Amino acid sequence: MFTNTVQPNIVSLFSSTSSEPLSLFSQQTDGSLAADSFIHFLNDASSLPSPSPPAVLCSMPALDDNGEPNIGYGLHQTVLHIQSPTLRMTFIRSPGDRDLGLKHKWLHLQVRNVGREWSFEIGIVDKSGRRGIVRCSTFQKEPKLAISPVPNAQPVLHLPLSFPQPSSRPLTAWSTITLNLPSLIPHFNTLASMNQLDDGEGSRRDIDRSATLSTTNITVPSGTYSHLSYIKIYATCRLRRIWLSDLLPDSQVPWEFELYGA
Repeated sequence: MFTNTVQPNIVSLFSSTSSEPLSLFSQQTDGSLAADSFIHFLNDASSLPSPSPPAVLCSMPALDDNGEPNIGYGLHQTVLHIQSPTLRMTFIRSPGDRDLGLKHKWLHLQVRNVGREWSFEIGIVDKSGRRGIVRCSTFQKEPKLAISPVPNAQPVLHLPLSFPQPSSRPLTAWSTITLNLPSLIPHFNTLASMNQLDDGEGSRRDIDRSATLSTTNITVPSGTYSHLSYIKIYATCRLRRIWLSDLLPDSQVPWEFELYGA
């Protein structure tokens, strides 16, 4: 998609306040759960406009131990609300069926914790063309490498993800998640060498590495990072922006990328 284009230091894939925020994304919802599986733009502070019936917004979690209303923690901006109890069936993805080809080292996501399980995943490619998936989930307890028996299926590195706890008294309900993409590649081989393999159904297997590698033909990314192939944001969260950069996380970014208190 962007492989043969000049790539500036910062590339914005999604902005909830742009004129066509989902122009680079496909989307899917769970048709069997019309009241609780939907993708909807709204004002973060007021949660308006409400989604079309029969869809019903979930309630926002308290941000402190006293359960006080979250007044002042929201953004007076339009954001994307992605909601569903079935994470894998409700998501946005960029691109739909092509390769992003973005070579930046850093990925940034601005998301709001809405008190439900949440997950996102990315596809990464090394210089030799070996592909893998990195999935970050709030329900994951420890890093695992999932290997599917399906031919040509990509290995999935599943990593735990957590939002600030209410006791930490965050200044906002929003978080900026930053990933250094080249640093993720060594974890594929590390978990394989430690026999921390998973059958893809969530149960860990302690198995003989040499036998597994020879019988299932596991090919994992290794060596030098090449590019990001796709990104997929699952339910349930609120999303403000996704961008990639070659700048260090503490470098100055355009003012519109920053989070400001209301």
